[in-house]
Amino acid sequence: MLEAAVPQVRHADSPSTVSNFASLSAKADAARDANRLEEAASLYRKALALRPNWSEGWWSLGTIEYDQNSYPEAVHAFERLTALVPRNGNAYVMLGLSEFELGRDVLALQHLEKGAGLGLDKNLDLRYVALYHEAIVRQRLGRFQAAQETLEQLCLQGVQSDALASTLGMVMLRMRSKEPPDPSSEDAEIVARVGHAGCLAGQKRFDEAKNDLTAVVGQHPTYPNIHYALGILLLEASDLTGANAEFKEEIKNNPADIVSRLQIAAAMYKTDSAAGVPYAEEAVKRAPQQPFGHYLLGMLLLDTDDYQRAIPELEIAQKAFPRESKIYVALGSAYSRAGRKQEAAHARSTFTRLKEEEDKAAAANEPGSASTSTDSGKIPVGDVPATPQ
Repeated sequence: MLEAAVPQVRHADSPSTVSNFASLSAKADAARDANRLEEAASLYRKALALRPNWSEGWWSLGTIEYDQNSYPEAVHAFERLTALVPRNGNAYVMLGLSEFELGRDVLALQHLEKGAGLGLDKNLDLRYVALYHEAIVRQRLGRFQAAQETLEQLCLQGVQSDALASTLGMVMLRMRSKEPPDPSSEDAEIVARVGHAGCLAGQKRFDEAKNDLTAVVGQHPTYPNIHYALGILLLEASDLTGANAEFKEEIKNNPADIVSRLQIAAAMYKTDSAAGVPYAEEAVKRAPQQPFGHYLLGMLLLDTDDYQRAIPELEIAQKAFPRESKIYVALGSAYSRAGRKQEAAHARSTFTRLKEEEDKAAAANEPGSASTSTDSGKIPVGDVPATPQ
């Protein structure tokens, strides 16, 4: 059973209620400690009926229901708990884990992220479980870059398992399926090897990672997204030339691929923005509904001083990511160059306001801030669908 320190919320009770509650809660704790979980759950419910603000009771009941695979009941308990102790990160993590088991991926991710943002106690197992499940949900939702960063963080902290390698392999290969490949299949072997290489990269063992993944690519050169996986690994190792070569190979395998084009364009930004423009233009042409393509094209055009063409692209991105401060910097620069002084001033003032909010939220370690959440307006290349959806 997972343990956590949960603040106690108390209120005044009548003497008889206090006596009954004391008896029931003591019996519930004893049954829990003796691993008589069904009896304990029943007793906790009776005690909570007398004292519904008993936060420790909701925690104990919720963890018992979770351990017993009674996930709807666990969700109810942890919802009551988070209402009582809204600053307790452990409570939100357990709520998210329970929702995960019910397939409520979006809610699960919101609560797991909120719990992590609020902070967890010293229970490392709970922290690792929370991070791992965050990554799985992000993988299912197609938020591959954020999932990869989370899993590599676990690798760096020494967490290793076949399940982690399989999940990381699915992330790097941009697989959104809820279940990993059949263990006896060739797909499972490829996924595991890709994930193992990704874990080595997360540990900054780039030479080993590159050698391992290059071997997999050599054996399966047409496997979907295999060159893309090697490309992003090479990006982590700061090998931009090698990464771009792999992204181009992926485009040869899949001419409809969008994200490899965007990765090339992003890699060329500031180093050779003019050469990156055609890749961003092609991505926007093939997937005009993807705002990151417009953002990247706008940035490349602005960097080549084509500010008139940059403005409408950046405006599309701004509508999609209204709280992303970096966009307002770019828009302010583009408007200024175009002589649109009032709009430039408004963009810059918006940037200042958003940046202040981001810094304040980051200082307070607030969940959902731009510095802590993947849903805050951040626009990672790797979370763009590979083909139009």
